[in-house]
Amino acid sequence: MGNFTHLHVHTQYSLLDGAARIPDLVKRAKSMGQTALAITDHGVMYGVVDFYKACKKEGIQPVIGMETYVAPRSMQDREGSQDREYAHLILLCKNETGYQNLMVLSSEAFLHGFYYRPRIDYELLEQHSEGLVCLSACLAGDIPQALLANNYDLALFHAKRIQGMFGEDFYIELQNHGIPEQIQVLPGLRKIAAEIGAKCVVTNDVHYVSPDDAEAQDVLLCIQTQRFVDEPNRMRMEGDQFFLKSEAEMRLALPEDVEAIANTMEVAEKCNLEIQFGIRRMPSFVAPNGMDNARYLRRLCDEGMAKKLPNADTDARARLDYELS
Repeated sequence: MGNFTHLHVHTQYSLLDGAARIPDLVKRAKSMGQTALAITDHGVMYGVVDFYKACKKEGIQPVIGMETYVAPRSMQDREGSQDREYAHLILLCKNETGYQNLMVLSSEAFLHGFYYRPRIDYELLEQHSEGLVCLSACLAGDIPQALLANNYDLALFHAKRIQGMFGEDFYIELQNHGIPEQIQVLPGLRKIAAEIGAKCVVTNDVHYVSPDDAEAQDVLLCIQTQRFVDEPNRMRMEGDQFFLKSEAEMRLALPEDVEAIANTMEVAEKCNLEIQFGIRRMPSFVAPNGMDNARYLRRLCDEGMAKKLPNADTDARARLDYELS
């Protein structure tokens, strides 16, 4: 029985960014004795059902989530570069309510918040925070970004704001992939957690299954950013540490954060979403003015036919009767 769960994991459904195939990820986690595994693709939930089924098949507990993009101002704002920057935030489903809320957030991000990426904002998140666990994300999160800018007060403000929405379900993420900036923000992150009374979790920003896959993931990134592999100043992920690590490797990366490693299990235990398959859930509809639904549908069809086929013959009417029956 392992004492660590990966809570920050990108699959191939993080398009042109994640290089981890779901079956390989799940099998690898199982082979290392891990009992649960999360999916947190960038801004999307396409992979959730495949992931859920693959986990259940292997006897691994699926933790369903998403790494969302948070707009710097309102998700409606689209004014050049100031709105192109966005923060990352990890959201994980505790239950059915959380799952419904995450689907709403994902849909709204595409329908009403899209600007380079599907975005939400803190206002929308506050309305749909029930049933979700929130983690402070990687270096691209608002809290680490404020710390990198040497603005502790702003980092603290963001942490308190998010904690206000999620309470004990808000955790500060600690990461170490050998990136200098990650080492730089660790003391600040631990200090904020202590100051606001939040727990920490250790995560690895998983983008591929094993270190050998780093090169393939780098090629995907080049395709996404339309750059050549041999270009010197292009966007790249530093090093080859973005793989599904064992518990021992995670303890090695952050040796002083023993409690934060155990807290990953606490988060996994909170997330008990069961997805029901094979059940048809038809939306309920109530006709206006207390009218019977079937009669209301017929009336709408009759009105529509009068408009579209004012000279409808008996064949058309017979067809309508057949379709309604």
